Amino acid sequence: MAQQDTDQQVNDEFIDDTVDTEERERAYRERGTARPITVVGNPVLHQECRDVTDFDDSLASLIDDMFASQRAAEGVGLAANQIGVDLKVFVYDCMDDEGVRHVGVVCNPVLEEVPADRRLLDDSNEGCLSVPGAYAPLARPDYAVVRGQDAAGKPIVVRGTGYFARCLQHETDHLYGRLYIDRLSKRDRKDVLRQMAEGTPRYETVPND
Repeated sequence: MAQQDTDQQVNDEFIDDTVDTEERERAYRERGTARPITVVGNPVLHQECRDVTDFDDSLASLIDDMFASQRAAEGVGLAANQIGVDLKVFVYDCMDDEGVRHVGVVCNPVLEEVPADRRLLDDSNEGCLSVPGAYAPLARPDYAVVRGQDAAGKPIVVRGTGYFARCLQHETDHLYGRLYIDRLSKRDRKDVLRQMAEGTPRYETVPND
């Protein structure tokens, strides 16, 4: 009984981002305006973003625009620097491997170290809106926990498995200046950039000067 109580306390830390997903995502998106996506090579993607310190109307407006931009680009996650904003915030609208939809916002995210007994790697394909039209296998833990704050500044903890875990890791990486291609071998990175160069983005992007 004591162990069960402890487990319940731990579980209570995690937000439930599976409730009213359609309504919440639509509300964000309909208030927002889609912006073009920055692509690899843009300086804002290759440096650590600034911490969010003001949880105000400006941040709320940015989050609305991020959801609108994510939907326009048909993405499952979007970091602020992917629309050119130097702030540590990402949004997501992502299915997990069980088909459960997760919708949320994380400011100032920090990935927890995955315990050794949960360190199972998944080497599925990964893509990125900032590297349009390109994909490559990338091994990542199939379980992730991210600590951060919500849009009001309240501490939150988000947990994901499978594809959703990959999304949480991918978006957190963005805010520390790392794209998924930075984790690839030189050969695989070159192949991804070739795929990108040979394709045409299906959404509006920001050209690099």
